[in-house]
Amino acid sequence: MSASGIQVINRAAEILRQLKRDNSGQSLGAIAVETGLPRSTVQRIVGALIAEDFVATSGKNGDLRLGPEIQSLAAAGRIDVVDALRPALARLSALTGETVDLAIFRDDRMTFVDQIAGRQRLRAVSVPGEDFPLTNTANGKAALSLIDDQRIAEICRNEAPKLKITAFLAEISRIRESGLAFDLDEHTEGISAAGVAFEARANEIYAVSIPAPTDRFNRQRREIEKALASFLDNEICGNFSFLDPRASN
Repeated sequence: MSASGIQVINRAAEILRQLKRDNSGQSLGAIAVETGLPRSTVQRIVGALIAEDFVATSGKNGDLRLGPEIQSLAAAGRIDVVDALRPALARLSALTGETVDLAIFRDDRMTFVDQIAGRQRLRAVSVPGEDFPLTNTANGKAALSLIDDQRIAEICRNEAPKLKITAFLAEISRIRESGLAFDLDEHTEGISAAGVAFEARANEIYAVSIPAPTDRFNRQRREIEKALASFLDNEICGNFSFLDPRASN
């Protein structure tokens, strides 16, 4: 491929990334300003992306957002990740005896995409497709530890306006150091959880969490922590080259 062809691909990727950062609808001018590309270049590349359904227009002003083909590719990637991780999740559940959840960070929420039910009679069960908040769940906090503090502060203001952001960011800092996040009776009374997070190739953040009734969680907390740390180091680092368990900010 020629150097000019590679440059076009790079510029198209930058435009798509800009739309990903704000997919509520952007004008050609706004994209040009944010990417630093000439407006005429943005217009030409966006036209080609629209023709391939990678970009779509919406609203009276014809603002631009990611198109259906991008969403389709993203969905296919998520299916691959879920299928690839399922045996590892099953081993983690067998090791701890507890339910293991897999969730994805999407639209400033955690969406459950898979679950391995534990063997305990009394167990925490969520439904795949169900959305959970970020600031008071183990998987949500773990996911937040992989993004920058400014974005976290914005999410906190929208999701939990009364949350003390300084203290919360200190907690996120500790999660970055240990790799482990906790929900100790915060989201649901009587249920506690621990979680870890990692990134996929498409810059999507996934989190694995182990919830349990709080009394049992407290008794098994050390074993759950060790199991999750081992899962992150051995299963993720060792077996899945398309995942990055400790993305830097």
